[in-house]
Amino acid sequence: MLHKNIAFRIKNYARALGFPDVAIIPARPSEHARYYAEWVAAGRHAEMGYLARPDAIARRADLSRTVPDAQSVVVVAANYHTTHLPPEILSDPSRGIIASYAWNLDYHDLLTPKLRQLQAWIAAQVDVPVNGRAYFDTGPVLERELAARGGLGFIGKNTCLINPARGSYFFLGEIILDLPLPFDAPPPRGTCGNCTRCLDACPTDALIEPYLLDSNLCISYLTIELKGEIPLHLRPKLGNRIFGCDICQEVCPYNRRFAIPTDDPAFRATLNRMAPPLLDLIALDDEAFRERFRGSPIKRTKRRGFLRNVAVALGNWGNPAAIPALVRASRDVEPLIRVHAEWALARIRASLKS
Repeated sequence: MLHKNIAFRIKNYARALGFPDVAIIPARPSEHARYYAEWVAAGRHAEMGYLARPDAIARRADLSRTVPDAQSVVVVAANYHTTHLPPEILSDPSRGIIASYAWNLDYHDLLTPKLRQLQAWIAAQVDVPVNGRAYFDTGPVLERELAARGGLGFIGKNTCLINPARGSYFFLGEIILDLPLPFDAPPPRGTCGNCTRCLDACPTDALIEPYLLDSNLCISYLTIELKGEIPLHLRPKLGNRIFGCDICQEVCPYNRRFAIPTDDPAFRATLNRMAPPLLDLIALDDEAFRERFRGSPIKRTKRRGFLRNVAVALGNWGNPAAIPALVRASRDVEPLIRVHAEWALARIRASLKS
């Protein structure tokens, strides 16, 4: 049986683990599953085939397909905001801009153990067997819908979950349990109103309308998930974004006014982790890449994907100082790096002739 005040105690324990926002909701079928299926059917998921697998679509629609007899979901949020990069850094084309969630250690490695610790603690509070699954951005779950239902925020026009008091710089995790728990029934929290700053600011027009993102055009997808060549017509629009993109969050009024720096030192970083010089990066060999980004989310792109992005940014910089490094990159053993370095060289040389 449940201990008295179990919901209160779960939330206190979660906060002690570093999750300031916590909600407990019923594990009912998704209200957004139809829209997700339509999004996939329209090809908005690009080459991320794992999002389109029939079993993954079905599990997102019904949590009981992941945890039989699912009753409850504990949803948590972890703040990763550290600072806003100043305009002179963001606009410095000689530096590569990295999405702020990737400035330090991989959040999966940091937060998943804490979430599993919370799951184990909950199971220890009751005298019946408890089955469940814990995910931090890794499972077939429509996590923003779950968080919104729990009152942790609202889904904005940029498709991010926005907390009116904190902004949107946070990770979401969830524990699906076959244990009935007292639920939160919060009122809706916030709205974008008439604001369209995120849509207006997106360089590639990936936000094709409010609440609808086309991954095929998204800089985060192009610089992380895409494994092959970046489409030619999109390369100039990437600017100096070399891993992910925060533009639709950077311009959001909720973030500009209310984002609170995290007190977790694991998410703090130096300038060279936030916006490193491009010429330093294009020179990385395999060993140097592994060493520099050990434990970082950036390792997901592997060296070939990351230096592909760096070459594009150097081409967009357009400075002839990059030519020697790009010439060396155009002879790299990786074809993906070579072809983008050649594009960057052609772009710089064309600008010098004009």
